[in-house]
Order: sequence, then C-alpha cells, then structure tokens
Amino acid sequence: MQPSSAALEAFGPLRPRLIRVAYRMLGSVADAEDVVQEAFIRWLRIDRTAIREPEAFLRTTVTRLCLDHLKSARHRRESYIGPWLPDPVLDEEGEEDVTLPLMLALERLSPLERAAFLLHDVFGAAFEDVAATIGRDVAACRQLAARARAHVREERPRFTLEKQRGLAIAQAFFEASRSGDMAALGSMLASDVAMHSDGGGKRPAAVRPIFGSRPVLQLHKALAVLFRKQGSQLVGTRMINGLPGFITREADGELQTTALEIQGERIVAIYVMRNPDKLKHLH
Repeated sequence: MQPSSAALEAFGPLRPRLIRVAYRMLGSVADAEDVVQEAFIRWLRIDRTAIREPEAFLRTTVTRLCLDHLKSARHRRESYIGPWLPDPVLDEEGEEDVTLPLMLALERLSPLERAAFLLHDVFGAAFEDVAATIGRDVAACRQLAARARAHVREERPRFTLEKQRGLAIAQAFFEASRSGDMAALGSMLASDVAMHSDGGGKRPAAVRPIFGSRPVLQLHKALAVLFRKQGSQLVGTRMINGLPGFITREADGELQTTALEIQGERIVAIYVMRNPDKLKHLH
C-alpha cells in the first residue's frame, strides 16, 4: 500500500503529538511508535474525506489501541524482573508536569482511569471528547478522572526547581558518586531517599527499591570502587522525564540514565535505567 501525499500531509504534523499520547499511556517509546504506526495504517484504509477533525479521530484511535495494549502489558509488568520504570525520554520542554514519579503513579491506575486523566488533565480534552474516545458517558469519565486525580495528587510537582539548578545538582551527584566522595553525596540526599534501578533482567540491578540514605550511600560506596576500576563516562546532563539527571556510558559499553527527584535542594528519589532494551532510542 502506497500512502498518498494527502494522507501523509495530514498525518505527519500530528505524529509527534500522537506519540506523546501513546507514550504517556504506555511508558514505552517502542510500543508508542508501534501504536502510532498502526493508527497510521488505519488512517490509510479509511475514507478520509468523511473525517472532519483528523487529530480528534487519530487521538481516539491511538487511545483505543493503547487501551487494548495495556491489557496484555499488565501481565508482562507482573512478571517483570525487578522494578519497572518507564523508558527515559529526554528534554521534553514544557511537559515537566508529567514527570517520572507521576508516570509511575499512573501505573497504579486502571487503563480507563489513566486514559481519562491523561486526556482531560494533561492534554486538555473536554470530557465530551474523552467520553467519545473511551466509550463511556461524560459522568463516568468525570468520575474516572476524579479517582485518578486523587491517586496521583501526591506525585504532581508541588514546586518548580529551576532547570539549571537541577542540572547542577545532577552534575554534582555524578561527580560525587563516581569519585567516591560519600560526604558530598550524603549532603545531597534526603534521609528517606529511595533508589529504583531497572535492569529488566538484562543487566545487573537491584531487584527491589532501596530506601534510606544510609543503604543508598552504602551501595554507592561499593559502586564507586567499581567506577574507579572500570570507568563510567559522563555523556551529558539532561532533563529525563521531567527530572534533572545524566546519561553515562558504563564499563560494559552500554548507556545508562539516572534521573533525580529533588525537593528543597535534597534528592528524594533516584531512578536508574539500565535495561538496554529501554535505552535503544538514545543511541
């Protein structure tokens, strides 16, 4: 099937926004791209002259495909080795309201709650449009979004950390963790800091989150010995899923991302992505 120029012309400008919707729903760059590609195939097969609002039609198609995908994804998440983190996405200017902690909170919602919350609260769709998209009436959509909002309220940003300040803390964290300066590292951590590492069973990583500054420092003290022997090269500091962080190339040649949740100048959570399958799009 050869796509017409008119079909491509209508779809092309919408593709980034559709990827954004799908990624927020699924937490996977590859899955989001697959869903949007499927939506494009469906776009080619329909009578496009009958579609008055292509963006609304395609957003509905993508959302419904995501809801179908989430049914099978839930089983895969339950059998996932170690903590699951969403794929790292870099430098999403203006989208910091959907941070990594919020995406993790969305994982605890039902697919319909997630869709209603994202479509209305994040993407600004009217509840009438949300109802048409997910196949529920307006009142039910309001209830779904309200329940979702109550669940994720604590994960919404309560204040804005200036971007350059956050990146400076990320740079300092990298330097202290790789050099073994535990005093400097400890001064950055909140007492109840949590560390999450996603290796997906493909690379070494903690099989469960680590809580508390002392255990986190003990781990980094041991890691610093390895870093000094084997190396850990800084690729750059970046915003990762709305959080300041950095990308490194580790001794095995693979990339790694580290994102830092910061409150009041202290790091309250560390999110390390080591699963190579989730880092492919960064190469």
